[in-house]
Amino acid sequence: MSAETQLVEVPAKETALQVYSAANGLDPFLAKIREEIDGFVPDVTTRKGREAIASIAYKVARSKTALDNVGKELVAELKEVPKKIDAERKRMRDLLDSWQAEVRKPLTEWEEAEEARVSKHKAGIEWFRSRPDEHRYSDSAQIRAAIAEVQAVKIGDPWQEFEAEALRAKANALEALSGHLASRERHEAEQAELARLRAEAAAREQKEREERIARQAAEQARRQEEAKAQAERDAAVRREAEAQAAAERRELELKLQAQQAEREKLEAQQRAEQAERDAQRRAEEAAAQERQRQADERARIEREAAAREADKAHKKAINNEALAAFVAGGMDESSARRAVTLIAQRKIPGVHIYY
Repeated sequence: MSAETQLVEVPAKETALQVYSAANGLDPFLAKIREEIDGFVPDVTTRKGREAIASIAYKVARSKTALDNVGKELVAELKEVPKKIDAERKRMRDLLDSWQAEVRKPLTEWEEAEEARVSKHKAGIEWFRSRPDEHRYSDSAQIRAAIAEVQAVKIGDPWQEFEAEALRAKANALEALSGHLASRERHEAEQAELARLRAEAAAREQKEREERIARQAAEQARRQEEAKAQAERDAAVRREAEAQAAAERRELELKLQAQQAEREKLEAQQRAEQAERDAQRRAEEAAAQERQRQADERARIEREAAAREADKAHKKAINNEALAAFVAGGMDESSARRAVTLIAQRKIPGVHIYY
C-alpha cells in the first residue's frame, strides 16, 4: 500500500508481533493519525477544499486497512504454528501406537486364544442348557434320542476349569430331559387309553345297533307271519263265526299293542343305558384332561425353577470371573468382591456387567 494514500507507516514485520500483542500497542500510530486530522482545516467553500476533505478521509480509511492487514497477516502466520504442533503430535502418537501394538502383540495373541478357548467351553455348556428347551414339546422317541446324545458327551480334562460347570450343566440337562420324557410318556399313554376307550365305545354302539336292527327285522317277520296265519284262519271261519272272528281280531290288536308297548319300553331302556355310558365316557375324558393339565402345570413349575437356577448360576459364574480379574489386577479379595457387588447392583455409573 502506497504511503501517499495513508497517514502513517505500518509497523515493521520484525516488530509487528510485539506492537500488536502489547496493550494499546497501536496508540503511537493512532496518535500520529489523530495529529494529521487535528492539523487539517476543512474548507467546503471551494472545490479544492472539498477535495482536500475527501482526500484526508480516504487516507484515514486506507490507514485503517493497512494497520488491520498487518495484524491479519500476523494472525495467519501464528495459526500455522498450532497446525505444525498438532501434526508432530499426531506423528508421535501414531508411531508410539504402532510400538505399543508391537510390544503387546504376544499378550494380544494370547488373550485372543484365551477368549476363543473360553468361548468354546461356554458354547459347550450352553449346548447342554439348551437341550431341554429344544425338546420341551418333542415326542418320547425324540426326547430319548436327545438324552442319549447328552449322555454321549464326555466331561473330563479337556474342559479344564469349566469341567465342574459342564458336569452341572450336563446333569441339569439330563434331569430336565428325564422330566420331559416322563411327562410325555404319561401324555402318550393317556392318549392311547382315550383312543382305546373311544374304539371300545364305538364297537359297542355298532354291535347294539346291529342287534337292534336284527331284533326289529325278526319281530317284523314274526308279525308278518302271524298276520298271514291269522288271515288264513279268519278266511276259514269267517262264514261260520263273524262275531267270534271280531272278538279274535280285537284280542289280536290288544296283543299287538302290548308287544309294541314292550318294544318301546325296551328301546327307552336301551337309550337310557347308552346315555349313561356316554356320561361315563365324558367323565373319564374330563378326568384324563385334568390329569394332563396338572402334569403340564408341574412341568411348567419345574422348568421355571430350573431356569431360575440356571440364571443364578450363570450370573454367579460371570461375577466370579470379574472377581478373579480384579484380584489378578492387584485388588484384595474383599475389595474386589465389594466392587463386583456394586457394579452388579448398577451403583457405579457407566460400568456394567453383561450376563
